[in-house]
Amino acid sequence: MTRSGAVAPDVFYPIVPDLAWLQRLVPLGVRTVQLRLKDAAPEVVRHEISESLRLCAQHGCQLIVNDYWREATALGADYVHLGQEDLAAADVKAIKAAGLRLGISTHSHEELAVSLAAKPDYIALGPIYETKLKAMKWSPQGLGRVTDWKQRIGSLPLIAIGGITPERADGVADAGADSIAVITDFFTHPDPEARVRQWLAWADGRRAKSH
Repeated sequence: MTRSGAVAPDVFYPIVPDLAWLQRLVPLGVRTVQLRLKDAAPEVVRHEISESLRLCAQHGCQLIVNDYWREATALGADYVHLGQEDLAAADVKAIKAAGLRLGISTHSHEELAVSLAAKPDYIALGPIYETKLKAMKWSPQGLGRVTDWKQRIGSLPLIAIGGITPERADGVADAGADSIAVITDFFTHPDPEARVRQWLAWADGRRAKSH
């Protein structure tokens, strides 16, 4: 997809740590995916993003690049996602001037205010439920916070993340989330591909309800 073809993130999208995971999941029919590389060498970052963009283009999938906004800009990504620390250090004007869409993580009202000042294209909220993939300094937000956030941001897409399972997904979406981002639920599953297919079936049903 070209930048001009960027659309809001799909109702479900997985977050993966590298290209190898994209190669496993994107061909299943994933419409949006986030690449979250951690502590990679510069040449590895460029290679992973470049190949991920190529793979996503082949399958009609939209790629969100986490953190590495300079590389995302240079390589022609549609989206970059920033956490609060990354947002503070990033050149938001340069990101927007290059035509990238911007997503930002939030965990508190203070962070939401900072994020909205950057005029993002979506807001992420988490963790909705307890998550065990990594230590979180933030306690679970709960469904009430999802509704509160959606009321505050209005038409901006709201991405919910953290401890969400297919069984909990309808409740999170009904509370106000436009999209559900998932890591732990499929990452720790005995059959990640089968779990992602289950998520994709849920997403199909959710889209059908909205029409």
